Amino acid sequence: MKQTTLKGTVNLSGVGLHTGALVNMVLKPAAENHGYKFQRVDIEGAPIVDADVDNVVDTSRGTTIEQNGARVYTVEHILAALAGLEIDNVLIELDGPEIPIMDGSAEIFVNEILKVGSIEQDAEREYFVVPSNIHYEEDDKGLEMIAMPLDDYRLTVMVDYNSPVLGSQHASVMSLKDFQQEIAPSRTFCFLHELEMLLSQNLIKGGDLSNAIVIVDRHVEDNELEHLAQLFNKPKVEVRKEGILNNVDLRYQNEPARHKLLDLIGDLALIGMPIRAQIMAARPGHAANVAFAKKIKALIKKKRAKADIPHYDPSKKPVYEHSEISKLLPHKFPFLLVDKVIELTANHVVAVKNITGDQYFFQGHFPENPIMPGVLQIEALAQAGGVLVLSKVPDPENYSTYFMKIDNAKFKEKVVPGDTLILRMELIAPIRRGVCIMKGSAYVGEKLVTEAEMVAQVIRDKAPAEPQESVAATAN
Repeated sequence: MKQTTLKGTVNLSGVGLHTGALVNMVLKPAAENHGYKFQRVDIEGAPIVDADVDNVVDTSRGTTIEQNGARVYTVEHILAALAGLEIDNVLIELDGPEIPIMDGSAEIFVNEILKVGSIEQDAEREYFVVPSNIHYEEDDKGLEMIAMPLDDYRLTVMVDYNSPVLGSQHASVMSLKDFQQEIAPSRTFCFLHELEMLLSQNLIKGGDLSNAIVIVDRHVEDNELEHLAQLFNKPKVEVRKEGILNNVDLRYQNEPARHKLLDLIGDLALIGMPIRAQIMAARPGHAANVAFAKKIKALIKKKRAKADIPHYDPSKKPVYEHSEISKLLPHKFPFLLVDKVIELTANHVVAVKNITGDQYFFQGHFPENPIMPGVLQIEALAQAGGVLVLSKVPDPENYSTYFMKIDNAKFKEKVVPGDTLILRMELIAPIRRGVCIMKGSAYVGEKLVTEAEMVAQVIRDKAPAEPQESVAATAN
């Protein structure tokens, strides 16, 4: 699957549910690997706020994110629309603090996005495939969420509000292909007692009976209905026997459960990449969704860190044997600190140094507690980098590599006799005028023991010797 972005811009305007601010929102195409980013163009410097679960600062009545001194309120519905349509890279410009609530669902967002359409990009879409069950629980609330391995994205939500109006409900989506029809039109909702509390706290300033379902869970007197009509600037407010304020028709019998599923899709989009899993959630809410997303993201970080760890298979034929390395590098025994090269590309090299008890440096460096000197670990990394660079020239014996700078050197674990030091060096900038900037990491097994950034210069020591036949021809 390829990444996607919008074919053109999408313009939307509306009020924010909680702030009541009129906001103009523009969805713009974005480059590969951009992801979802919000930009507050009404603030000096137009700061960017990444749609990242680590940027969540509030989940009380919606999901709020903050970064670079800027906040964006109620991001879940627009993120659900983008994730539900499997659009990967979008810049969302706002001239106010909150995403417009529109009709309380994601349907208007989806319809406007589909009018513009999406386009494939060159980069492949990266999924996180859940490797095993991931649990999140809050026992005191009867809340439980689980992500299970599946080569697709399916979600099921179950809710139970102990309400005679709602009762127990569940909603499922078997594939994101069903999102537009089955989930996007479901609107946000609240109970009447919550509405009263929110109004008293000066929240839901943009709330209206046209952008939320209000469930009446108790008897309401006529004078209360008159008061609500004044608050919402309506000529009349009614409650029918089903318990929905102002007789709003539900779009689905289980519309509240479907909206909870919509919120879950939007909040999980803050993980930063699409996932492959079957998600089941009992009594979810924004706070739990975010906590669950953070748990999944932590697993992604851990997996990515492990993916960078080079694997050494002693039975596999190396790229360079010890004798071949000695022809590439000017170093010789006892200072040649690379035994073999097991991986070599245009931008990185992986090499191996076997640490044995008879190494010369152990005789004087803590002989009763032998530890490989850190400077020699750095030197081993540098020699691996020398192989990477000198393997590109036809006459490596005529070049030498010299240190110019070492930055951010860290020694995390001891290296002792019996260890196999796996050395990885990667170019982090193109080579210019013989200057190489590399990042080095040394491992013992999966443990990172040493890392550093290095700058070195490759210098030709002498001109290559002329071929013998040319010399002979000159003599004749």
